[in-house]
Amino acid sequence: MTTKHLRQFKDALKQDSLRMTSQRLAILDDVLGSEEHRECDDIYLSLRQKKVPVSRATIYRTLDILEKAGFVRKMDIGDGRFRYENKLAQTHHDHMICLKCGKIIEFMDREIERRQDQIASDNGFHLVKHSHQLYGLCGACQDLPAAEDQSAPASKA
Repeated sequence: MTTKHLRQFKDALKQDSLRMTSQRLAILDDVLGSEEHRECDDIYLSLRQKKVPVSRATIYRTLDILEKAGFVRKMDIGDGRFRYENKLAQTHHDHMICLKCGKIIEFMDREIERRQDQIASDNGFHLVKHSHQLYGLCGACQDLPAAEDQSAPASKA
């Protein structure tokens, strides 16, 4: 975590009339130290393993601040639970999401990006940002025998 990131985080907290605490700093450090797509509970368990006394409510509030400040992306993959990913450690990418096991595969395709820009331009639309998510079955779930294919989707990505 850089001094610049720490200053941005403090400013974001101040805008919401919140103060810097050791718990919030631990959440920031944990989130910025991961490249995974994690739920609040994943972050909670990670912090508990590090012996950080923190509530889920504090994690949710801090994740909201981190999202507003541009540190994380909040992802809704359609299963009722949000995933968070560190935006600072990654370049722009899109996602393929397995509807069976919840696996998230990141990809970047310059042709898709070019076509999106062209479509926006052709329609007089100024594109600022986008989120591209493809839903289907990953290779492992496609290969499951029919009997195993009856199970409910997994909760973790």
